[in-house]
Amino acid sequence: MRAVLGAVLLVLVHMFLLGVTGPADARPDDPVGVWPLDPRPDVVRHFEPPPTPYAAGHRGVDLAGSPGQAVRASLAGTVGFVGSIGGKPVVTVLHVGRRTTYEPVVASVERGQVVAAGDVLGRLVVADSHCFPAACLHWGLVEGDGDARTYLDPLSLVGGGPVRLLPLWRDDPVTVRLPWSPPLATWRRPVEWVA
Repeated sequence: MRAVLGAVLLVLVHMFLLGVTGPADARPDDPVGVWPLDPRPDVVRHFEPPPTPYAAGHRGVDLAGSPGQAVRASLAGTVGFVGSIGGKPVVTVLHVGRRTTYEPVVASVERGQVVAAGDVLGRLVVADSHCFPAACLHWGLVEGDGDARTYLDPLSLVGGGPVRLLPLWRDDPVTVRLPWSPPLATWRRPVEWVA
């Protein structure tokens, strides 16, 4: 039995090292979204999650934009909120257990409206921008509500989230011929040393 478990473990490790399993933190249900600004914007400030829902932190990312630029829904969903929070115009879109937030955005949609990924939600304004006097979009991603809410990195929706390490090699091992290297006929790793 130990031999079988050991063999299975060895195969799984080998598959991981060869990249067969894909990124370690990928989930099959990870949504694939679109950038809320087009063309793809520069990230002015990255996500800095708070340790608790009410602690200090940066609960989203700030994306460089221009006044009047169209702001688009990152994922398909239903508009959950259109209005002002703390004097800032905000649009929120609900997506099965998660929501994306966009501010400062003067809305062109209404609460309850169904939107597709890429649909225009409104226009970016400079007033109350995190980048004042420049315009930038504060884009957030939240899961859950109240004390059970968790702030997530919205860049994960567009493939710009946490760094994912890839295998050292992709295809067959590379053969390198170095006259001074010792022959290692039984050693087969990403690089073969051949005398």
